[in-house]
Amino acid sequence: MIKLDHVKVRHVSMKLKSPFQTVNGLVVVRDTLIIEAQDQDGRIGYGECVAFSDPFYSPETTTTAWDQLKNFLLPMLNKKRIEHPSELNAIFSSIQGHQMAKAGIETAVWDLFAKQQGQSLKEVIGGVRDEVESGVVLSLMDDIEKQAEEYNKKGYKRFKLKVQKGKEKETIERVQNVVGDVPLMFDGNGQYEPEDMLYLTQLDDLNLLMIEQPFRTDDFYYHHQLKKQTITPISLDETIKSGHDAFQAIELEACDHINVKLGRVGGYQEALQIHRFAKVANMPLWCGGMLETGIGRAHNVALASLEQFTLPGDLSESSRYWEEDIIEKPFTVKDGKVSVPSKPGIGVAVNEKLLNKRTIREFTHTF
Repeated sequence: MIKLDHVKVRHVSMKLKSPFQTVNGLVVVRDTLIIEAQDQDGRIGYGECVAFSDPFYSPETTTTAWDQLKNFLLPMLNKKRIEHPSELNAIFSSIQGHQMAKAGIETAVWDLFAKQQGQSLKEVIGGVRDEVESGVVLSLMDDIEKQAEEYNKKGYKRFKLKVQKGKEKETIERVQNVVGDVPLMFDGNGQYEPEDMLYLTQLDDLNLLMIEQPFRTDDFYYHHQLKKQTITPISLDETIKSGHDAFQAIELEACDHINVKLGRVGGYQEALQIHRFAKVANMPLWCGGMLETGIGRAHNVALASLEQFTLPGDLSESSRYWEEDIIEKPFTVKDGKVSVPSKPGIGVAVNEKLLNKRTIREFTHTF
């Protein structure tokens, strides 16, 4: 039984090394929520709620997540005995939406549970890899050739490009001229309309690894239509908010790959369900990123160690975004790969001094 003593929620503010620009929004300062779940023996599990300050990626924000955690989700745990972290998904099921808030506490409890078992989180969830292949994202603000050259030297296995509609080919060719045959993809961020279908099929000659989320968030139909008409693989991101969404996407043949983000789907239980569906369908998965701190990145690396995560994920090293991360030993990329921590839980030590410095408000819920 997981006997929680208290949960602390911190609102942490961290300035990015350089602004991160997509067609939907600009991030200069990354506000995130760090959740600490402490048991009665003093062990702490860490999670991260990856909602942004503004609702440009999803309806959730740090403010809505703070409210959900404080007034709804954490109080629900006072009434329940928790034997295993997989039970949280059902406990929270009466709350509609708010996947990122749910994932924040759920990931913290999974970390705590693994520490109680004396096992790494990779072992607890059934991961099979000691290293995972790393890709890197280049935003619209980046000096793209300079950035591509720098990250190519580090051996990144895949480059994901943020693009403006109508300038995809130009952007991709600029990077191809620098990185050669390294796989490239671009993130559509839902900016395309059905009338852009023919235009997108004309990008087949670029030999892309995939196009991610070209159509709107709630769309399965037009992604299915595009998949039938293009040879470039289609990957879904924002459309997949649950295991059921993944099941529909697979059955409707709406995509070739799925980008799995713990925050977007509500935590490990839904992510593991997606993994089971993908394994049956033999569909490749990859782990997306949300400008996480080292805590969220550690969870992503553990997730990417699962068998069906065969494509390089958004698992760049900590220095890609931060001058100082809030973990003692930041993640690094060597030969295009990131090592999966083998110590208990997420396997990283939190820099308490820096975490306290970056915390702008906090509350504690006691059990």
